[in-house]
Amino acid sequence: MVSVSIASQAAARRRHIGLAAMAGMIGAVLFVSVFTVSGWLYPDYSPTRMFVSELSLGPYGWVQILNFVLTGALLLAFGLGLAAHFSIGAAFRAGPALIQGIGVSLMASGPFTTDASAVFQQASIHGVVHGIFGALVFTFAPISCFVFYRRFRREADWRSLAAWTLASGVVLTVGVVLLKISQQPGSGLFEWKGLVQRVILFTFMAWIFAVAFRLRRQCRSGEGTPPAQP
Repeated sequence: MVSVSIASQAAARRRHIGLAAMAGMIGAVLFVSVFTVSGWLYPDYSPTRMFVSELSLGPYGWVQILNFVLTGALLLAFGLGLAAHFSIGAAFRAGPALIQGIGVSLMASGPFTTDASAVFQQASIHGVVHGIFGALVFTFAPISCFVFYRRFRREADWRSLAAWTLASGVVLTVGVVLLKISQQPGSGLFEWKGLVQRVILFTFMAWIFAVAFRLRRQCRSGEGTPPAQP
């Protein structure tokens, strides 16, 4: 009876983690799809020179606001699933916590709409708040890749994602630096700041999807080895 109960608990745990992994996959696809399609539909919107957050402005801005909130909630759930899966070993606290922090920051940034990037220096209170949570997202994203790389390179079940995770961290780091430079009106990247931001977001969400997909597959097949010790 005890062995049956343990097996049942393990199966339930895998199901819960599998649902969290699905949330991560959906969140990554949802976020990119919504801001990409919205950018095409807005006649005066330029994806290359305007930020994704600027889709929150105007009569249909509620779509992007909702996109921030829903994506944040899904990534928060994914982060909780990662915490349940990586219960011990290298980066078992920091990695999931960073993903959860990104989820919370996206949720919080949604209702606080940004200011138009053309008048970025005239930030309102809600624009400042949005900028703070946005800065957390773009800071946590590359750090999370480097943190998980430390773990993935050690575990057979995750080693195939290690190189991609490291490369994503490098791309995100360079992208964040270029994004900071592009926000200065006098820089040569000012007219390309939207494109720079999109490269960052596409890279990070692709990485989230890959990690969530692998986690989902492991839960469905019952694969996985005990977590590696730090």
